[in-house]
Amino acid sequence: MLRRIHHVGVVVPNLDEGLRFWRDALGLYLTKSETIADQGVRAALLKVGESEIELLEPLNPDNGVGKFLARHGGGLHHVCFETDDIDRELEVARGKNIQLIDQKARRGLAGMICFLHPKATRGVLVEYAQPIDE
Repeated sequence: MLRRIHHVGVVVPNLDEGLRFWRDALGLYLTKSETIADQGVRAALLKVGESEIELLEPLNPDNGVGKFLARHGGGLHHVCFETDDIDRELEVARGKNIQLIDQKARRGLAGMICFLHPKATRGVLVEYAQPIDE
């Protein structure tokens, strides 16, 4: 079952500059930051209430986030819903013939993640995340 909005993803041209606004100017608390090489991004999660903002800086102009930055100059990228069973959510989506980007969950900054294709979600990139206790 989808429990809440886990985070909203925002593409930024430079993660450090993005942090200066979201963390320093708005006062959001940085909870996690890392380079995720297999996804080609530097990413940071910032806490706001019970949800988070995820900042994404592309490492490569040819990956999905890099292409998004080139087309849109950054901005709102995706909405992520938290679940306690990501594999079940993928099966439910498949059963409803929802087009998927990821056929199985993979490791991401928010835990185990997967994406639904925006063609199936009326133009919104939707992510599911199952947090991992670390």
